[in-house]
Amino acid sequence: MKYQNKVAPDDCSGMEDIRYEIDALDRDIIILLGKRFKYVKSAAKFKTSEATVRAPDRFEAMLAQRRGWAAAEGLSPDAIEKMYRDLVDYFVKEEMTRWQAESTNK
Repeated sequence: MKYQNKVAPDDCSGMEDIRYEIDALDRDIIILLGKRFKYVKSAAKFKTSEATVRAPDRFEAMLAQRRGWAAAEGLSPDAIEKMYRDLVDYFVKEEMTRWQAESTNK
């Protein structure tokens, strides 16, 4: 990632510092989500059916892993799971569209 904190959380001198740091972190998070999405779209070429695009077993295993990571960071596993469910549902719809287009062209 390109962003380095200008001010550590405990060293912020006011809301301006906090807002700057949060905005910079959110920008990096969105950049990373964009990179993640590129991998999702690329995965469509390796899928053989709608079931492999949806991959419900992989989806549930991924959510369980993210819940564990969230707990380790002191975050709410439920909130992180909801965020990932929403995100991955969107990505799967996009991947399905790409897979259907690619499988039609074969």
